[in-house]
Amino acid sequence: MKALVLAGGTGSRLRPFTHTGTKQLLPIANKPVLFYVLESLAAAGVREAGIVVGSYADDIRLAAGDGSAFGLDLTYIRQDSPLGLAHAVSVARGFLADDDFLLHLGDNYLDGGVTDFAARAAAEPAAARLLVTPVPDPSAFGVVEADPAGRVHRVEEKPDRPRSDLALIGVYAFGPVVHEAVAAIRPSARGELELTHAVQWLVDHGHDVRADVTTSVWRDTGSVDDMLEANRHVLDRLDGRLDGKIDPDSAVVGRVRLHEGAVVRGSRITGPVVIGPGTVISDAVIGPYTSIGANCRVHDSSIEGSVLLDGADVDRAGRIERSFIGRDAVVTVPRHPYAHRLVLGDHSKVHLHP
Repeated sequence: MKALVLAGGTGSRLRPFTHTGTKQLLPIANKPVLFYVLESLAAAGVREAGIVVGSYADDIRLAAGDGSAFGLDLTYIRQDSPLGLAHAVSVARGFLADDDFLLHLGDNYLDGGVTDFAARAAAEPAAARLLVTPVPDPSAFGVVEADPAGRVHRVEEKPDRPRSDLALIGVYAFGPVVHEAVAAIRPSARGELELTHAVQWLVDHGHDVRADVTTSVWRDTGSVDDMLEANRHVLDRLDGRLDGKIDPDSAVVGRVRLHEGAVVRGSRITGPVVIGPGTVISDAVIGPYTSIGANCRVHDSSIEGSVLLDGADVDRAGRIERSFIGRDAVVTVPRHPYAHRLVLGDHSKVHLHP
């Protein structure tokens, strides 16, 4: 079975970070979201995967390469404009041919991966198989109505009055008949070819469409809060390993992953925490659920429940909580009046005054 990974979206909810990079390469526990997807597909037995890419195609190609690092053979497929998920399927038609395939959104994190789902799709082929999960507010998602046996009767995109609490989570299995459905639908009111419309076309034309319910932790990492929650979840499973340098005046407590080349001086680190290579932590307190990328500097500051991307510099910034700080961003403050929450894009500079 082939796989198609969609990584061509604009990521408007993650601006300003997506002004300078693609959301699929933003990190969870210092590893790009996209890498979790590729590893999951490889673990499920996929060997050929296509990645639909847009304006940040070069960045994604540079990061993922030919796929050999994941056990995959990757093909890059250009989508000139983000005209919908079904449009992405249509531009990948040549790669997919008439094969069954898994489709996975490149910015979605699913704990435990797709191995079981892929196995069911292979053992019991259907025109479409949808992975869904119960959510408290289904109106924000594509919503699936299915009978107790999992046969799908209706799929709606962000309905005002949902008739089910089962939300699509961005993982699908399709047979080749989906290409007929994609060719038959027309753009929605927002000008996109909606995958939910293609699935509903399959239902309306009598094809077998199934829903598989999962209760695994899932995050659509389309917002800063989603990224922080996904980071927290992955760090909860972190194995500690101290490969960097820690001076005698420092204390490291709990599960901390300190990469080779990182330095901790006069600081306290309380895990779960991951700190990338080349990063220097001095006279600082790094609290639980924090990921700090490579070549960062944190001095005379306290950071908890946050993500710092590569090259971030935080100096005398007091207490920072639940923040997402971009690449090469600089944060300084002369005094420590209270806690701050920051969402800073790449190359930002912030000077906080009491």
